[in-house]
Amino acid sequence: MNNVAYQNLSKDKINKYKDNCLTILSLSPKIRYVGIINNFGQTLAGQLRKGVVPLLKPDESRNEHFIEATRNRLRKEFESSIGKTVYTFTENEKVKAIVLSNETNFCYITFDKDTEFADIMGIIQSTKKIIS
Repeated sequence: MNNVAYQNLSKDKINKYKDNCLTILSLSPKIRYVGIINNFGQTLAGQLRKGVVPLLKPDESRNEHFIEATRNRLRKEFESSIGKTVYTFTENEKVKAIVLSNETNFCYITFDKDTEFADIMGIIQSTKKIIS
């Protein structure tokens, strides 16, 4: 974990992010990973479901989070025209992912490929309450 990401965060804030990850992870056995990522793509807290083998190598994961952070920032430029982004959904051949943002960072969640979209929608609603 990069120490730069923690420079301006209190221990209480980091613990809150860790607790949020665990709470979100407990919402469904279909969730593979939950991470709280800052606007620069640095992981502030993250939790992989027990027994899950990561699909991305550590450097690939850092790059993925950076890409999502960049996409998140770019989307904010259009909020005055189209409104705030509620979530983004990405479906790959091996995994599904959502990104929910708040004012300071975003929550990155991956799901098993066979997760039904209706189930993901329920998790989105619950996650919005947790990270707000």
